[in-house]
Amino acid sequence: MKKGIHPENYRPVAFKDMGTGDVVVSRSCAETKDTIEVEGVEYPLVKMEISSFSHPYYTGKMKLVDTTGRVDKFRNRYKKFQK
Repeated sequence: MKKGIHPENYRPVAFKDMGTGDVVVSRSCAETKDTIEVEGVEYPLVKMEISSFSHPYYTGKMKLVDTTGRVDKFRNRYKKFQK
């Protein structure tokens, strides 16, 4: 790696897919508050809703991910137009 081009906090970080529970350790400078232990080593934790472990393109399965209730709000608003 070239010296002096990465931020000071460029370090190994664990990325966890919250849907499947899969964890990948990679280098990143993402800000984190949580930590997780992977194979006896503690890493900063970045929680993700979707990754290649759960994305429909990679899994071949359609899965609706709606953590903020936007789909329900839309369906309730336009319910009268459905037959």
